[in-house]
Amino acid sequence: MPKVMIALRGALGATPDIGVLAPGLRTAGATRVQLNVSDDVVADAMRITELDPPIMAVVSVWLDDPVAAVDVVAALVPDIDAWRVAERTPLEAVVCGDGSRVDALSNLAFLRRPADLDRAEWLHRWLDDHTRVAIDTQATFGYTQNIVEKTLTDTTPPVDAIVEELFPMAAVHDIHAFYGSGGDQAELERRMTAMLESVQRFGADRHLDVVPTSRHDVSW
Repeated sequence: MPKVMIALRGALGATPDIGVLAPGLRTAGATRVQLNVSDDVVADAMRITELDPPIMAVVSVWLDDPVAAVDVVAALVPDIDAWRVAERTPLEAVVCGDGSRVDALSNLAFLRRPADLDRAEWLHRWLDDHTRVAIDTQATFGYTQNIVEKTLTDTTPPVDAIVEELFPMAAVHDIHAFYGSGGDQAELERRMTAMLESVQRFGADRHLDVVPTSRHDVSW
């Protein structure tokens, strides 16, 4: 089933909660809705912002009609960007579908392909070469790669992929918890170096947005 990701930009207070979003999206044909909100719970986590105004929340919707999802969210929030994506999940987390908060720091990274890399090579370096490095060097227990297939609004900025990684909540304040290095400084530095060298190969060390969020899921 097609997946749509809709970024909500601007003030956090303008973000509807999952209970407001889900009924209209279900009526539009959605089988699942995921809301990621950059709230106070994750406020101390690292954020990288290129877009202005910044991304404050992301709604992910699984349904046959992507335009219908955009219409529902646009009726609630005026400043949105939307993409149809192809989802790939190398590390799938088990989460509750009742709308409650997932016990995790959910990081969303919006990636842009460097101009000097063609799409095929960029995808190879990211999906084939980097995926294992990302899993091995971080304390993630969920990892989803979303390859952008199409923008769905006229004002949506260029983005080539959206990554979601789930970390233990301790990672908000503890870099060892983020990288899974167990307090070992040498191991932390080894993991950080390996990760940086890998992301540099496909341009994910620059021109990206990283949005720390709390995640809520509803499915039917």
